[in-house]
Amino acid sequence: MTTLDNRPNTALLVIDVQNGVVGGAYERDAVVANVATLVGKARDAHVPVVWVQHSDKGLARDSEDWQIVRELSRADTEPLVEKHYADTFEETTLESVLAGLGVGRLIVSGAQTDECIRSTLHGAIVRGYDATLVSDAHTTEDQSEWGAPPPDKVIAHTNLYWTYHRAPGRTAGTVRTSEVDFSASS
Repeated sequence: MTTLDNRPNTALLVIDVQNGVVGGAYERDAVVANVATLVGKARDAHVPVVWVQHSDKGLARDSEDWQIVRELSRADTEPLVEKHYADTFEETTLESVLAGLGVGRLIVSGAQTDECIRSTLHGAIVRGYDATLVSDAHTTEDQSEWGAPPPDKVIAHTNLYWTYHRAPGRTAGTVRTSEVDFSASS
């Protein structure tokens, strides 16, 4: 139902599943395994997988921390979007990559729930995309030292409000990894 013209296709967005981002994340191994399952499902259905890697002064490009976790591997044919801000659309190639693929619907996974996942979901909706969050394929680290809720609560709250998020002419919502079916996608 995207508001973007001639963009009927779906893509899986894998955000910042990097060593330095998810190393200490809540339920890291289970979330990475779910992301791997999603990548496999997307590839089997010939749905584009778009990889995102963040870098900044604390996460240096080409460092070990910057690398995608060892359990996942990006195919050479799959787009890689490098970013420096929480919203994956800000000053990146994401929009042009998605336009080139005819994508108007995003299935979102990765890290960190309370920063890059939320920002990218909202960025997608305001730009006209449909955006579905995979409820058991995103994570964050514990930021409670700085006043944030514990990570399980951050994830639960994000899943709760994104389940009911709506915008004119666009859809949002959540789905579990086991429920994702790319075979019906273009």
